Amino acid sequence: MTNSQLDNLVKVGQLKKEAFIEAEFNGLVASANRKLLDAKNIQLSIDSRFDLAYNAAHALSLAALRAAGYRSDNRYIVFQLLEVTAGLPAATWRIFSTAHQKRNLAEYEGISEIEDSLLEGLIESTETLNGILFRRHSKTP
Repeated sequence: MTNSQLDNLVKVGQLKKEAFIEAEFNGLVASANRKLLDAKNIQLSIDSRFDLAYNAAHALSLAALRAAGYRSDNRYIVFQLLEVTAGLPAATWRIFSTAHQKRNLAEYEGISEIEDSLLEGLIESTETLNGILFRRHSKTP
């Protein structure tokens, strides 16, 4: 997907074009980092850790979209666009997609079956995305 394809998503109402706001980006990244740190706390239940890791992934994905100059109200699309907004390979953002499906099952149907391997993959993929955003947006002299 290219920027023109992102603009096409604007035309069909899936995205809104909106100027990048550094304070918003920084707030999303800071929130994600706090959640990611808590998601690694093995004293918490796997459900809690999963929720924290998922929300960290979503915040970082939203930050990547915002940095590209777009906004969406659709939780899922921010994951789908990570190949364009953060250069994340499809195999990595698909972990977020799987987590989104599991999150919806838990949230809307009360079915919470989180495997350790999914949680580990989610945390690892979120850390990868965090590193990409840090490298792109850190202010180094």
